[in-house]
Amino acid sequence: MKTAIIASLVAGAAAFAPAANKPASTQLSASLSELDGGSSLPLPNFDPLKLADQGSDETLRWYRAAELKHGRCAMVATVGYLTNAAGYHFPGQLSSDISFESLAAMSPPEAWAAVPIAGKAQILVTIFAAELISEGYQGTHYMKGGEYPTMVFPAIDFSGVSTETMERKRTSELNNGRLAQIAILSFISEHYIPGSVPALANNPGWH
Repeated sequence: MKTAIIASLVAGAAAFAPAANKPASTQLSASLSELDGGSSLPLPNFDPLKLADQGSDETLRWYRAAELKHGRCAMVATVGYLTNAAGYHFPGQLSSDISFESLAAMSPPEAWAAVPIAGKAQILVTIFAAELISEGYQGTHYMKGGEYPTMVFPAIDFSGVSTETMERKRTSELNNGRLAQIAILSFISEHYIPGSVPALANNPGWH
Protein backbone atom coordinates (compact mmCIF):
# COMPACT_ATOMS: atom_id res chain seq x y z
CA MET A 1 0.00 0.00 0.00
CA LYS A 2 2.81 2.38 0.84
CA THR A 3 4.32 1.94 -2.61
CA ALA A 4 0.94 2.72 -4.21
CA ILE A 5 0.79 6.00 -2.33
CA ILE A 6 4.25 6.87 -3.64
CA ALA A 7 3.23 6.09 -7.22
CA SER A 8 0.04 8.12 -6.97
CA LEU A 9 1.93 11.02 -5.41
CA VAL A 10 4.33 11.29 -8.33
CA ALA A 11 1.39 11.68 -10.71
CA GLY A 12 0.21 14.96 -9.20
CA ALA A 13 1.86 18.23 -8.21
CA ALA A 14 1.17 19.62 -4.76
CA ALA A 15 -0.62 22.93 -4.47
CA PHE A 16 0.93 25.27 -1.93
CA ALA A 17 -1.52 28.19 -2.05
CA PRO A 18 -4.11 28.12 0.76
CA ALA A 19 -7.83 28.53 0.32
CA ALA A 20 -10.44 30.61 2.10
CA ASN A 21 -12.32 28.62 4.74
CA LYS A 22 -15.70 30.27 4.11
CA PRO A 23 -18.61 30.06 1.64
CA ALA A 24 -17.38 30.37 -1.93
CA SER A 25 -18.28 33.19 -4.28
CA THR A 26 -17.59 34.08 -7.89
CA GLN A 27 -15.30 36.97 -6.96
CA LEU A 28 -12.00 36.77 -5.14
CA SER A 29 -12.88 38.45 -1.83
CA ALA A 30 -9.82 37.73 0.33
CA SER A 31 -6.11 38.26 -0.11
CA LEU A 32 -3.62 35.55 0.85
CA SER A 33 -2.76 37.32 4.12
CA GLU A 34 -6.44 37.33 5.16
CA LEU A 35 -7.08 33.61 4.72
CA ASP A 36 -7.56 31.54 7.87
CA GLY A 37 -4.67 29.21 8.62
CA GLY A 38 -2.98 29.99 5.33
CA SER A 39 0.55 30.65 6.55
CA SER A 40 3.12 28.09 7.64
CA LEU A 41 3.21 29.48 11.18
CA PRO A 42 5.48 30.82 12.52
CA LEU A 43 6.70 31.58 8.98
CA PRO A 44 4.82 34.13 6.83
CA ASN A 45 2.83 33.29 3.71
CA PHE A 46 4.86 31.89 0.84
CA ASP A 47 3.34 32.21 -2.62
CA PRO A 48 6.11 33.12 -5.11
CA LEU A 49 3.99 32.08 -8.11
CA LYS A 50 1.08 34.27 -6.96
CA LEU A 51 -1.35 31.38 -7.24
CA ALA A 52 -3.64 33.01 -4.67
CA ASP A 53 -4.22 35.88 -7.10
CA GLN A 54 -5.61 33.55 -9.77
CA GLY A 55 -9.30 32.74 -10.13
CA SER A 56 -12.11 32.97 -7.60
CA ASP A 57 -12.70 31.82 -4.04
CA GLU A 58 -13.69 28.44 -5.50
CA THR A 59 -10.21 28.21 -7.00
CA LEU A 60 -8.59 28.95 -3.66
CA ARG A 61 -10.70 26.29 -1.94
CA TRP A 62 -9.64 23.81 -4.61
CA TYR A 63 -6.00 24.70 -3.94
CA ARG A 64 -6.47 24.10 -0.22
CA ALA A 65 -8.21 20.76 -0.76
CA ALA A 66 -5.44 19.68 -3.15
CA GLU A 67 -2.82 20.69 -0.61
CA LEU A 68 -4.55 18.73 2.14
CA LYS A 69 -4.85 15.59 0.01
CA HIS A 70 -1.30 15.71 -1.28
CA GLY A 71 0.03 16.44 2.19
CA ARG A 72 -1.81 13.47 3.70
CA CYS A 73 -0.64 11.13 0.93
CA ALA A 74 2.90 12.45 1.31
CA MET A 75 2.90 11.82 5.07
CA VAL A 76 1.77 8.22 4.54
CA ALA A 77 4.28 7.80 1.71
CA THR A 78 7.16 9.21 3.75
CA VAL A 79 6.49 6.89 6.68
CA GLY A 80 6.05 3.96 4.28
CA TYR A 81 9.27 4.75 2.44
CA LEU A 82 11.26 4.99 5.68
CA THR A 83 9.69 1.77 6.97
CA ASN A 84 10.59 -0.05 3.76
CA ALA A 85 14.12 1.40 3.74
CA ALA A 86 14.62 0.19 7.32
CA GLY A 87 13.69 -3.36 6.27
CA TYR A 88 10.42 -3.67 8.18
CA HIS A 89 7.56 -5.46 6.45
CA PHE A 90 4.28 -7.30 6.92
CA PRO A 91 4.46 -11.06 7.57
CA GLY A 92 3.28 -13.60 5.03
CA GLN A 93 2.62 -13.42 1.32
CA LEU A 94 1.35 -10.57 -0.86
CA SER A 95 0.44 -13.14 -3.51
CA SER A 96 1.11 -16.81 -4.16
CA ASP A 97 4.61 -16.11 -5.46
CA ILE A 98 5.57 -12.79 -3.80
CA SER A 99 6.29 -12.39 -0.10
CA PHE A 100 6.32 -9.14 1.82
CA GLU A 101 9.86 -10.00 2.85
CA SER A 102 11.01 -10.02 -0.78
CA LEU A 103 9.35 -6.64 -1.37
CA ALA A 104 11.10 -5.19 1.68
CA ALA A 105 14.44 -6.10 0.13
CA MET A 106 13.64 -3.82 -2.83
CA SER A 107 13.43 -0.06 -3.02
CA PRO A 108 9.83 1.25 -2.87
CA PRO A 109 9.66 2.01 -6.63
CA GLU A 110 10.94 -1.49 -7.40
CA ALA A 111 8.49 -3.01 -4.89
CA TRP A 112 5.58 -1.26 -6.60
CA ALA A 113 6.73 -2.61 -9.96
CA ALA A 114 6.80 -6.12 -8.50
CA VAL A 115 3.20 -6.00 -7.24
CA PRO A 116 0.94 -8.13 -9.51
CA ILE A 117 -1.49 -6.32 -11.81
CA ALA A 118 -4.48 -7.56 -9.79
CA GLY A 119 -2.94 -6.16 -6.61
CA LYS A 120 -2.29 -2.79 -8.21
CA ALA A 121 -5.86 -2.70 -9.49
CA GLN A 122 -7.26 -3.32 -5.98
CA ILE A 123 -5.08 -0.56 -4.52
CA LEU A 124 -6.05 1.94 -7.22
CA VAL A 125 -9.76 1.12 -6.86
CA THR A 126 -9.50 1.75 -3.12
CA ILE A 127 -7.80 5.09 -3.77
CA PHE A 128 -10.51 5.97 -6.29
CA ALA A 129 -13.25 5.14 -3.79
CA ALA A 130 -11.57 7.31 -1.13
CA GLU A 131 -11.33 10.14 -3.65
CA LEU A 132 -15.04 9.92 -4.43
CA ILE A 133 -15.92 9.99 -0.75
CA SER A 134 -13.60 12.89 0.04
CA GLU A 135 -14.93 14.94 -2.87
CA GLY A 136 -18.16 15.51 -0.98
CA TYR A 137 -20.66 13.57 -3.04
CA GLN A 138 -22.64 13.01 0.16
CA GLY A 139 -23.17 16.73 0.71
CA THR A 140 -22.17 20.25 -0.34
CA HIS A 141 -18.87 20.27 -2.24
CA TYR A 142 -16.02 22.14 -0.58
CA MET A 143 -15.73 24.48 -3.57
CA LYS A 144 -19.32 25.53 -2.86
CA GLY A 145 -18.73 26.18 0.83
CA GLY A 146 -18.87 22.64 2.21
CA GLU A 147 -16.36 20.97 4.49
CA TYR A 148 -12.86 20.27 3.23
CA PRO A 149 -11.95 16.61 2.55
CA THR A 150 -11.53 14.57 5.73
CA MET A 151 -9.68 11.35 6.46
CA VAL A 152 -11.55 8.41 4.94
CA PHE A 153 -9.68 5.34 6.22
CA PRO A 154 -10.17 5.60 9.14
CA ALA A 155 -12.71 8.36 9.69
CA ILE A 156 -11.87 10.45 12.76
CA ASP A 157 -14.45 12.21 14.92
CA PHE A 158 -13.28 15.67 16.03
CA SER A 159 -16.69 16.82 17.29
CA GLY A 160 -15.46 17.04 20.89
CA VAL A 161 -12.35 19.09 20.06
CA SER A 162 -12.36 22.81 20.85
CA THR A 163 -12.09 25.43 18.10
CA GLU A 164 -8.66 26.59 19.29
CA THR A 165 -7.31 23.03 19.33
CA MET A 166 -8.72 22.32 15.88
CA GLU A 167 -7.06 25.45 14.46
CA ARG A 168 -3.73 24.31 15.90
CA LYS A 169 -4.22 20.80 14.54
CA ARG A 170 -5.11 22.13 11.08
CA THR A 171 -1.98 24.27 10.99
CA SER A 172 0.12 21.31 12.15
CA GLU A 173 -1.40 19.08 9.47
CA LEU A 174 -0.72 21.60 6.73
CA ASN A 175 2.88 22.17 7.82
CA ASN A 176 3.61 18.47 8.34
CA GLY A 177 2.08 17.73 4.95
CA ARG A 178 4.21 20.37 3.25
CA LEU A 179 7.37 18.96 4.81
CA ALA A 180 6.34 15.42 3.88
CA GLN A 181 5.85 16.44 0.24
CA ILE A 182 9.40 17.80 0.18
CA ALA A 183 10.66 14.64 1.90
CA ILE A 184 9.04 12.08 -0.39
CA LEU A 185 10.04 13.95 -3.53
CA SER A 186 13.59 14.08 -2.16
CA PHE A 187 13.54 10.31 -1.57
CA ILE A 188 12.32 9.64 -5.10
CA SER A 189 14.82 12.08 -6.62
CA GLU A 190 17.71 10.45 -4.80
CA HIS A 191 16.56 7.01 -5.92
CA TYR A 192 16.40 7.88 -9.63
CA ILE A 193 19.17 10.52 -9.66
CA PRO A 194 21.87 9.41 -7.20
CA GLY A 195 23.59 12.37 -5.58
CA SER A 196 20.73 14.79 -6.27
CA VAL A 197 20.02 14.99 -2.53
CA PRO A 198 23.39 15.22 -0.73
CA ALA A 199 21.93 14.27 2.66
CA LEU A 200 20.80 10.92 1.23
CA ALA A 201 23.81 10.18 -0.96
CA ASN A 202 25.52 6.81 -0.46
CA ASN A 203 22.63 5.56 1.68
CA PRO A 204 21.60 2.08 0.50
CA GLY A 205 18.02 2.66 1.58
CA TRP A 206 17.53 5.08 -1.33
CA HIS A 207 19.34 3.22 -4.13
